[in-house]
Amino acid sequence: MSDSLRFFSHINDIPAPAWNALAGDHAGLQHAFLHALEASHCASANTGWTPHHATLWRGQQLLAAMPLYRKTHSWGEYVFDWAWAQAYEQHGLDYYPKWLCAIPFSPLPGRRLLGIDVAARSQLLHDTLAWISAGDGSSFHVLFPNAEDAELLAAAGMQIRHGVQFHWRNRDYTDFADFLSHLTRDKRKKIRQERQRVAKAGVHFVWKTGDEINDTDLDFFHHCYCLTYALRRSTPYLTRDFFARLNAEAPASVRLLTAFRDGRAVACAWFLADANALYGRYWGAVEDISCLHFEACYYQGIDYAITHGLSRFEGGAQGEHKLSRGLASTPITSAHWIRDARFANAIADYLRRERDGIAGYLDELDERSPFRPKSPEP
Repeated sequence: MSDSLRFFSHINDIPAPAWNALAGDHAGLQHAFLHALEASHCASANTGWTPHHATLWRGQQLLAAMPLYRKTHSWGEYVFDWAWAQAYEQHGLDYYPKWLCAIPFSPLPGRRLLGIDVAARSQLLHDTLAWISAGDGSSFHVLFPNAEDAELLAAAGMQIRHGVQFHWRNRDYTDFADFLSHLTRDKRKKIRQERQRVAKAGVHFVWKTGDEINDTDLDFFHHCYCLTYALRRSTPYLTRDFFARLNAEAPASVRLLTAFRDGRAVACAWFLADANALYGRYWGAVEDISCLHFEACYYQGIDYAITHGLSRFEGGAQGEHKLSRGLASTPITSAHWIRDARFANAIADYLRRERDGIAGYLDELDERSPFRPKSPEP
């Protein structure tokens, strides 16, 4: 029986058990997460994220899959190719539409080529690239693949782009004080001072999982979430309906942290979680309280990860300020196929220079690590 490549414009047309069996437990790759984005119309043709999920089948067996979208812009990606689009425009060419394999609106590294084995994942990639190259679209991009997928993407001829995020890793800490003991003296002092400011302001925190979140919680969170975007004079990507659907369909993957002062909610932070990690995603506040952002978005997340035995806490895209708060620089990648050979060559040259710059930047960040140097072996 031969294998067949099939595309789906609705994730719900793919059986959830079959998809999740390939995806593993990563919160952002779960069928319910992707379905909530589509059902709430956050990922849709109207928002420039037309779903076109690529799958490989052998009869009724799903062998491999990837979350695939036809994009008409570059918003919500966290890997920036605006300059590439501008170069196309300056030459009278169309950069959009383009094809994108990613978790929409989420800079979460992990698997992107989901499959029963390496052979199935490689075949899915090969067949999808062949289908894209025979059709429309200027390019194909895979964002935040893990190292294993990045190797397959490079072997298929895609250009690898390098970047940096900041992640916290659990070194079997017993509690937050144990974590602090591994930092340099000045970083310990800084973090203690910031936490004390929040405590002296009379702020306390309540964690809830998805099945504990009620409509009042959701209303307040979404209000805070929208305020954050309003302060940046931008439009939120996600609607209240998305968060409500995710709560209902995948409550175990949701964590909501609410900050209270004098019995009144003053801030919220929304996280995703799975068996291995906590992912910081969204935040907002109705009061300006010194250091509350650091406490709600970083220190509470680290404390939660330690308490629940999670191996890592991902603090989201960018943010060098995270380094001094215990999150370490972490290399990340993306992969790119460009149809037009002239632009492909120019972008390849740009990525080589960028890679060297990123390597130097990582070395610089390592030198500024907040962790105490390990004692030499006796």
